[in-house]
Amino acid sequence: MNILLGIGNEIKGDDGVGNAIAREFSAPGWKSIPCETVPENFTAVVKREKPELLVMVDATDMGLEPGEMRLISKDRLNTESHGTHSLPLRHFVTHLGNHAKRIIFMGIQPKNLDIAEGLSPEVTKAKERVLGMLKKADFSGVKHL
Repeated sequence: MNILLGIGNEIKGDDGVGNAIAREFSAPGWKSIPCETVPENFTAVVKREKPELLVMVDATDMGLEPGEMRLISKDRLNTESHGTHSLPLRHFVTHLGNHAKRIIFMGIQPKNLDIAEGLSPEVTKAKERVLGMLKKADFSGVKHL
């Protein structure tokens, strides 16, 4: 079993990309959860399921072009912008480290974080790419930050 946690605030434009991915993704052997801004509310699910792979996707300001994505190590999470979450993601990932065999945190560079409906075209394109990667569970084409 693999788990996808989509993270973000959907009323803030591109910040909702993680939740959009989680809502749209479905594949055998996967549990997909849109967590909104409180991924820590889903720690019990991760602890109970003990996934082979835990993937978290969130809009992350990395100073890149909109729609670009990076895999972010736990050590780098505090240096990136994750202001919409009640628990720092580094602590969340550390807490789940013993409950998943492999954890991937993917950040997608937002274009717009203002109050707005929907995703920008650049982030929508990234969303489609991530959905394809998830179906194959292959993230080898994504650079590390």
